[in-house]
Amino acid sequence: MRTTSADRRRKLRIALAMTGLAIMLGACNTTGEIVTQTVPTDYRQRHPIAVQEGKKSIVIFVGKARGGLSAAQHSDIAGIARDWVREGTGSVVVDVPVDTANSRAAAATYQEIRSVLAAGGVPSRAVVQHPYRPEDPGLLPTIRLTYSRIAAVAGPCGLWPEDVGPNILDPGYSENRPYFNLGCASQRNLAAMIDNPADLEQPRSEAPSYTARRDMAFERYRKGTAISTPAPEADKAKLSDIGK
Repeated sequence: MRTTSADRRRKLRIALAMTGLAIMLGACNTTGEIVTQTVPTDYRQRHPIAVQEGKKSIVIFVGKARGGLSAAQHSDIAGIARDWVREGTGSVVVDVPVDTANSRAAAATYQEIRSVLAAGGVPSRAVVQHPYRPEDPGLLPTIRLTYSRIAAVAGPCGLWPEDVGPNILDPGYSENRPYFNLGCASQRNLAAMIDNPADLEQPRSEAPSYTARRDMAFERYRKGTAISTPAPEADKAKLSDIGK
């Protein structure tokens, strides 16, 4: 049986088709995960807001010739006491300098700090004194108050893992994806403004309704009188009738 050139070409096409089919089937049989992009497109996924334990602190400057708190410092300590009662998760650690020119004044100031904290609702067992020696004698030693609290954080910002300019090696440039650092500052500022980090996880319980005002409105409605509160100052905001 003779084989013509047409038969040889037909067999070659069949062989090439079978080879291509085998390659395609082999490519489908993969166990690895196919990664389509390096970072998430949504900035909330790239820079999520996390709830974790952080620190809050204030600094009290103490001169060597005066022991005690000024009026502004007294207000700062009272504010720390209110914040600790509301959000504190640990002791209030007070760093007090020793063996310095103002160590005597600092010791007297520390006793007043304890009194202000106690008046603000911080128990004495929750105040821990931590003596320290400053490393730089040229700086004015200060008293620092620190306590732990639950805080919402995001970041860090300023990370540039990829070139934001035209670069053929950057797979996200040709796909018009946002750069990695975009949205980090907004997330970080939003986390700093959150008063209660628990609001990110669950809603707060509803407060009881104020029934006194509601009963007053229902009584006015029953009598047929105006429900809205009169505003005598409203007429002053109207335009003048002069020239009409």
